[in-house]
Amino acid sequence: MSTSLHTLSVRSVITPTLDLSTLAIHGGLFPDPSTGAILTPIHQTTTYVQSAVGVDKGFTYTRSGNPTVAALERNLGELDGGLPAVSFATGMAALTALFLTLLKSGDEVVVSDVVYGGTVRLLRKVLEPLGIRSKFVDTSSIESLRGAVSRKTRLVLIETPANPTLKLTDIAAAAEVAHEAGALLAVDNTFLTPVLQRCFDLGADITVYSTTKHIEGHNATVGGAVITRDAELRERLRFVQNAVGFAQAPFEAWITLRGIKTLPLRLERHSRNALTVARILEDDSRIAKVLYPGLPSFPQHELARRQHIDHGGLIAFEVKGGARAGISLMNSVKLCALAESLGAVETLITHPASMTHATIPPDERERIGISDGLVRLSVGLEAAEDVVADLDQALDAKGA
Repeated sequence: MSTSLHTLSVRSVITPTLDLSTLAIHGGLFPDPSTGAILTPIHQTTTYVQSAVGVDKGFTYTRSGNPTVAALERNLGELDGGLPAVSFATGMAALTALFLTLLKSGDEVVVSDVVYGGTVRLLRKVLEPLGIRSKFVDTSSIESLRGAVSRKTRLVLIETPANPTLKLTDIAAAAEVAHEAGALLAVDNTFLTPVLQRCFDLGADITVYSTTKHIEGHNATVGGAVITRDAELRERLRFVQNAVGFAQAPFEAWITLRGIKTLPLRLERHSRNALTVARILEDDSRIAKVLYPGLPSFPQHELARRQHIDHGGLIAFEVKGGARAGISLMNSVKLCALAESLGAVETLITHPASMTHATIPPDERERIGISDGLVRLSVGLEAAEDVVADLDQALDAKGA
């Protein structure tokens, strides 16, 4: 029976006729064959007894493969329309494995200029000393992207919407540029997930996720995933995952599976709440600027309408009065939690300049739109009016 489980873990079981809400609950999953349990069991084990030398039931050591993790990988793959995912202990482990799989000394990766600060740190502080060059360019300009790729470019990595300014990159156009250069296109789709942005349908070769965020959605665990439709690339990713020891743990995989079941419902509410909050902030005289792809005022609103199914729960804004006013606001909230991370049921407010992007030099942050006064708001599942009321009292406290 376990051999069957292992076989399912390495092939696609995509059922494209099912709605995403159905796939989130059932995709790649089935009742436990030994007990009939409707939820995937937690196989919390290090090793597996083999019946004879060279004869196993599909699993030998949990770093190399685990039935609970394999179930998560099938589920994520079906939801995204790809092969089963390769799951990792964190989102940064997923990115690291992607780079180690595709790049060697002398190779080049072209990256969106606005990305998570940890991605910048990994590329500049860890991989560049190994001879892997990274170019950070404004990928919202396809001409800038086209001018940046070269014969050494092996990978183009875009983050869209970008963290934290929500700047967008046209995925279909970026895929065309990457493929013309003989490179692969990877999309960090953490902010929208496959529920709100279908990257493979737009030409991407790879999707990357911090499953810590919307996918798990409850601030309960950390994880990452890489998904592709290329079986050979998937096997190379699995080799690196095993060789470096980046694998997701069984219990965290189980928690993430549980979160995915409500992912489409949660994202619907996140999106609705965020649009409500963004509209009210935009009309507030105390706010200098609001960035949300669902607003007609968003500079790339038309691209957002073409590329997104909905626009997610992330808002960026600036308070009139600059950095001091924005920091005062963040120090005065009561319902919203001042914390790193995003995509959870609780509303989280973050100061990117001192938290998620603190390792990026100040002049570079300013150049790419991450001012010291920028506020990132991950709107949760509370009543939108309660989130607005908390921001209102915090703005009043700032004024006082």
